[in-house]
Amino acid sequence: MAELRPSVAPGPAAPPAPAPSAPPAFASLFPPGLHAIYGECRRLYPDQPNPLQVTAIVKYWLGGPDPLDYVSMYRNVGSPSANIPEHWHYISFGLSDLYGDSRVHEFTGTDGPSGFGFELTFRLKRETGESAPPTWPAELMQGLARYVFQSENTFCSGDHVSWHSPLDNSESRIQHMLLTEDPQMQPVQTPFGVVTFLQIVGVCTEELHSAQQWNGQGILELLRTVPVAGGPWLITDMRRGETIFEIDPHLQERVDKGIETDGSNLSGVSAKCAWDDLSRPPEDDEDSRSICIGTQPRRLSGKDTEQIRETLRRGLEINSKPVLPPINPQRQNGLTHDRTPSRKDSLESDSSTAIIPHELIRTRQLESVHLKFNQESGALIPLCLRGRLLHGRHFTYKSITGDMAITFVSTGVEGAFATEEHPYAAHGPWLQILLTEEFVEKMLEDLEDLTSPEEFKLPKEYSWPEKKLKVSILPDVVFDSPLH
Repeated sequence: MAELRPSVAPGPAAPPAPAPSAPPAFASLFPPGLHAIYGECRRLYPDQPNPLQVTAIVKYWLGGPDPLDYVSMYRNVGSPSANIPEHWHYISFGLSDLYGDSRVHEFTGTDGPSGFGFELTFRLKRETGESAPPTWPAELMQGLARYVFQSENTFCSGDHVSWHSPLDNSESRIQHMLLTEDPQMQPVQTPFGVVTFLQIVGVCTEELHSAQQWNGQGILELLRTVPVAGGPWLITDMRRGETIFEIDPHLQERVDKGIETDGSNLSGVSAKCAWDDLSRPPEDDEDSRSICIGTQPRRLSGKDTEQIRETLRRGLEINSKPVLPPINPQRQNGLTHDRTPSRKDSLESDSSTAIIPHELIRTRQLESVHLKFNQESGALIPLCLRGRLLHGRHFTYKSITGDMAITFVSTGVEGAFATEEHPYAAHGPWLQILLTEEFVEKMLEDLEDLTSPEEFKLPKEYSWPEKKLKVSILPDVVFDSPLH
């Protein structure tokens, strides 16, 4: 639950933003991390010292559901001469460490990130006659913050979020998000580390798909060139009725060329998926692998989980263009990051922590496997093959309904336990499948109808007997059953 109040409202639930000339005694009572972010807000909006604020009634650290303590809302006049319209500017407080006393975030020093290292912002075009900012963006930001706190996956510029619903619960075509650096907010050094500001940008489904097939940064650059689709400051207009490709058809050519040249930077998703080991009888619990044994899924070891996560996240440190994941208001479909330092990708991990001793889980070579995906996940298989494996990279599906994962790797990926001699290999519930370039081309031909999933009925099955591989596209209900 949240309530709207001016930021000067008294009481601990909503501490007032001190004016630039606040006395030292008052400033000392103000949480230092919060004070540092307010300072950046005052720099940008010196004429709005007390903006309206959506406040969590019960703070997260007191058991409340909302991780963000506050979301401040400012009126930005824009710059008509630069095609920047007047808009509302929303700024979150809570993903970074506001207090420094470990009530929410562990303090790790002043040189690193504060908390998760960032706060969210959002710019919404102001409608004619609108005197107060809509408050729905604050709940949208809380939803993203809940994802970050629950998954411990962080966002960065170029990430995408599949929301599958109009952001304001209207009939709008703006149903997904990209993230980018806020064009005005500067990084802040707080007593508890550095805070950067990531701006949410609302996009249409077609623009999201292009970000998945190519990369988020490329689509953000195209959005900046179209004033009605965001312009230089990437301002979201919920009334936008056309995609950038409908507004300027030439932009699709730029995306197609980028996909052909660069491939995709989407390295994985959380998804409804499963796999079976067809090499063994299903009753052999020790060596067969289906999504569950009885009704309890076999768990990934801590090191496997970290290795998958690190594979998707490490690109943030090495010349990466990370891309983000399917999430929606009702469920979390995951977070994906990527790196492209060279044609040879790697699955090696620096992590050394494990819940189950990593060396005690043997790697098994499998003769035949059956992969199962729901329709949304299956539609990404051509992207996995064409945009990733044909560019010497890997792609991971991590199950949201059972603790397992499927990673497709190409022959150029280092550190994989699947090999050309044994292309199907499992480490506990983590399956790796190595596909040669020749087989990838064959699969793309056979899976062509997956690019138009509305044209076929479920269930749908594909089989390559000579490779002992079967892929099924199944209804969601199969993965929602107790056995999954």
